Amino acid sequence: MYAAIPPDWGIYQRLGLAVPACEGVFVPDLAVVPKRGVPRGESAYAPAAEARMTVEVTSRASAHRDRTTKAAGYALAGVPLYVLVDGWASRGPSVTLYGAPEGEAYRVLGTVGFGADLHLPEPFDMPLVTGAFATWAA
Repeated sequence: MYAAIPPDWGIYQRLGLAVPACEGVFVPDLAVVPKRGVPRGESAYAPAAEARMTVEVTSRASAHRDRTTKAAGYALAGVPLYVLVDGWASRGPSVTLYGAPEGEAYRVLGTVGFGADLHLPEPFDMPLVTGAFATWAA
């Protein structure tokens, strides 16, 4: 993914994102944020509105919150893309790409089962290869 993003953007694991509409902070498993939007210091949080994409990987404990509360919060903040890697989905392990946020809702741009590729639109314009995800669901 580093080759697909501008050099002034970064990919961060577990960066705290302030979500004012939810009066809290979400910590996505992965966030793509312009480096200028990332604060320095341990107690600082980046505004969720700065994120270009967030990724959540569900666990049994986090699945409901990742599917509902976090999706709504990221949409309200205007995060353009949200990827949900859901090993606990009712129809089987899947990856869903959400986009076009409006209010607290996203449109589903695509869903694939683990093992199939999912295309990330501009500004990434690249496939998200999910082949290794199948081992997570085992």
